Amino acid sequence: MRIGVFCGANPGAQSVFAEAAAHLGGMLARQGVAVVYGGGHTGLMGMVADAALQAGGEVIGVIPQALQQKELAHLGLTRLHVVTSMHERKSLMAELSDGFIALPGGIGTMEELFEIWTWGQLGLHQKPCGLLNVNGYFHPLANFIDQMVSQRFLLPEHREMMMVDDVPENLLKRFRDYQPPQTSKWIDRQSN
Repeated sequence: MRIGVFCGANPGAQSVFAEAAAHLGGMLARQGVAVVYGGGHTGLMGMVADAALQAGGEVIGVIPQALQQKELAHLGLTRLHVVTSMHERKSLMAELSDGFIALPGGIGTMEELFEIWTWGQLGLHQKPCGLLNVNGYFHPLANFIDQMVSQRFLLPEHREMMMVDDVPENLLKRFRDYQPPQTSKWIDRQSN
């Protein structure tokens, strides 16, 4: 099993974010789950990778050439793919991963997460997505997603594709038990 991890190239304002990143990386490695991530060695990205490597895990990085210098590519990975664009990065991460977990991060993290979730909604993959809700970081986002459902812009079945938990072991267990939604539609036909 391989888990794609989306997270910040910065460490964030609270040490609890770094602790969570290290815990996630180490936990995945100890459970025999490979990490697929953005390939940098800075911020939470580097902390996830380093912890997984220190625990003897497999870590696969995917980084665009344009970011290789800016994000300072991690040179100690099991494998590092240098690609030509952000689109190619996301596509390869999606191909290599069996599920996706987002740690706290900025707009890049959110963009990657929402694109991969959208691909699941459209049936382009049947892989689970999860938010590791470190210190309540994702509470506002989870509330907003629930509002999308209540306002009928998102089907409840597609909401269930995005799991939220503050314990990474719980997310991984839910990923292993995941059953993709059985609906092929994403448009609410009742309102038309």
